[in-house]
Amino acid sequence: MTTTARAERPAVRKSPPGAARGSRRRTGRIHRVGLPYLLLLPALLLELLVHLVPMVIGIVMSFKELTQFYIRDWGAAPWSALDNYKVSVDSDAPVGEALLHSFLVTVAFTLLSVGLCWLVGTAAAVFMQDTFRGRGLLRALFLVPYALPVYAAVITWVFMFQHDNGLVNHVLHDQLGLTDKPSFWLIGDNSFIALLTVSVWKGWPFAFLIVMAGLQNIPRELYEAAALDGAGIWQQIRRITLPSLRPVNQVLVLVLFLWTFNDFNTPFVLFGRTAPEAADLVSVHIYQASFVTWNFGTGSAMSVLLLLFLLLVTGGYLVLTSRGRRSAS
Repeated sequence: MTTTARAERPAVRKSPPGAARGSRRRTGRIHRVGLPYLLLLPALLLELLVHLVPMVIGIVMSFKELTQFYIRDWGAAPWSALDNYKVSVDSDAPVGEALLHSFLVTVAFTLLSVGLCWLVGTAAAVFMQDTFRGRGLLRALFLVPYALPVYAAVITWVFMFQHDNGLVNHVLHDQLGLTDKPSFWLIGDNSFIALLTVSVWKGWPFAFLIVMAGLQNIPRELYEAAALDGAGIWQQIRRITLPSLRPVNQVLVLVLFLWTFNDFNTPFVLFGRTAPEAADLVSVHIYQASFVTWNFGTGSAMSVLLLLFLLLVTGGYLVLTSRGRRSAS
């Protein structure tokens, strides 16, 4: 008797249609969530290479006695622990005293520059809200200082501030007679005024652009209703414009502060490698400590102290403004 062995076929389970759709939905969700991070990956890697890696290297350098003798092999420089920081903050020593003076000059310069940039930019933006002939051309002209390259603009001001044949002395002394003799604008105490003038001229169009964009979100009906109630232009600005621009101004002031406090291009192009004592900003002072005296360890320590100061000011400013928004709401 012969028996026929039948091969048993494995039972095939058919998944319900809903499970397949759920799996495809989860896969699509993963793609949607992961795609933005994948697209941001090149920018994150570039940010890591350009900013974070040099920052870490600079922090390491601040703990070393890195001078011109160790330029070829800065890794062989001996560790100095906190000596560079002690020298930088010691106001009784020449290095610390010079850094403190530079810091105070930078604070005064930043407060004046940011205040004037905001004031001029806000006034111009409020003025440009009214419709008149030539408003578009005037807006474009207002943005020219912001659009010009920094080096080209500052070099032009260098020629204008020349003692013998500069335009500033020609107007103030020769044409208007406001000064007894031509002034030296790029040396001495007048260098602070020259630096402040260039900084405000270069920075107020940015404030004008941001405030003008913020004014577009204020309904015109508010001004019309205030005018019907008898409110004048100054009352409208005080009661409507400034409160409505508070979120915009909070961000604008912070950005202007960070840009101005860290500004290196303007004083470097205006005065050269060695800035006058009256216009010795922290950024140029750190450059001189690092690349003129060849003391990279002390210069790196100054840079780290500057970073900590800016982080502290930014954090405190954000905390104060967030509390102000919560109390206003």
